[in-house]
Order: sequence, then structure tokens, then C-alpha cells
Amino acid sequence: MDASPAELMLKGYGLTTAEMIYRMPDHIHVLNTFVWQEYDLAPDYPRLFEFIEFWQGSIDGPLHSVRFTHRKQLRAGEWRHVVGEFRIGEFPARRLR
Repeated sequence: MDASPAELMLKGYGLTTAEMIYRMPDHIHVLNTFVWQEYDLAPDYPRLFEFIEFWQGSIDGPLHSVRFTHRKQLRAGEWRHVVGEFRIGEFPARRLR
């Protein structure tokens, strides 16, 4: 069973987004992009590098470059139990004179 995003974040994972720029197999001078997102562990990024190895071994379009960012959205010390939720309705639009 896969862990939920909240469980992964509590274990130290953060959202990693990578933009793969690759060459089209039939038109080598044309570049295209592919965006990949997964929860991964910094600074080693095992899932990202596993995907890059998969790409290089299985995909015909050779990689030109990879650009990525990592965001740890929740840490174990930031987790707190919320008992209730208050919703504030929309305010009526003001008329401009």
C-alpha cells in the first residue's frame, strides 16, 4: 500500500518537481519538455535519479538537461491536530462610484 502525501511529508519527504528537456528522437535539433513530480528525500533524491536512469535506458529521446526544485512542505514539528474548521463566506462585492 502506498503512503499518503501527509505520511510521506511526516517522514521527511518533500515534493520534487523536475523539468526534463529532451531531444525528439526523429528530429534531433528539436527540444521538448516533460514535467515529473514525486515526493522524494533531499539531498540524495533517490526517486528522481531512479527516474532519470529509467529515462536514459528506456526512452528514445536523449536528455538535454534536467532542472528540478524541492519543497519540504511539512515537517514533523509542524504537525498539529485540528479539531474544527471555520469557513468564512464570500463577502458581497463593493460598488465603485
